[in-house]
Amino acid sequence: MNRLPELPFPLSPYGPQAPWSHGSGVLSVRAGARQDLFVPPAGDSLDPASDAPRLLGTPPPGDFQLIARVAVGFVGAGDAGALYLHVGDREWAKLCLELSPDTPTICSVVTRGYSDDVNSSVVEGDSVWLRISRTGSAFAFHASPDGERWTFVRVFALGDAAAARIGFLAQSPEADGCAVTFDSVAYRAYAPKGLRDGS
Repeated sequence: MNRLPELPFPLSPYGPQAPWSHGSGVLSVRAGARQDLFVPPAGDSLDPASDAPRLLGTPPPGDFQLIARVAVGFVGAGDAGALYLHVGDREWAKLCLELSPDTPTICSVVTRGYSDDVNSSVVEGDSVWLRISRTGSAFAFHASPDGERWTFVRVFALGDAAAARIGFLAQSPEADGCAVTFDSVAYRAYAPKGLRDGS
């Protein structure tokens, strides 16, 4: 797979091989057993086995929003579907719908050498809308129950913002794998009007 009709740029798979598929407006994948992408902040190196399937592409220059409704077939703690942002091997970020540890939760990770880990809000059910935006030289994460009114999660700088690749990730760090779908995928070639006003 190298194209989604909703996106103006091609996509390529990264990380472990995974059964990515797209049909009827739904992107689907299954994370394998014990697949995760995280650099423990208390550790001193990235475990070479620490990786998760991703589907990424390089957006056009300038501001953008990448939006999708993410649904996860939760099995074990840490199972998640995420929108993902990659700037460098140790400079990346993900906005997840994650079972943390037994409640669906909006979680975000920003990695600058080592990963942080932030839980933002509890989600009712197994799906939610997620959005990654580039606004100037910064990035912003938002979540929404309906894809209309957005709740601010965080804003941050990360490496060379112009070099970012963006896309989708699935993980299952403690279980034998989980199914993830992304639908209502949308790309907007502009930033949100405001980061904290629900737009």
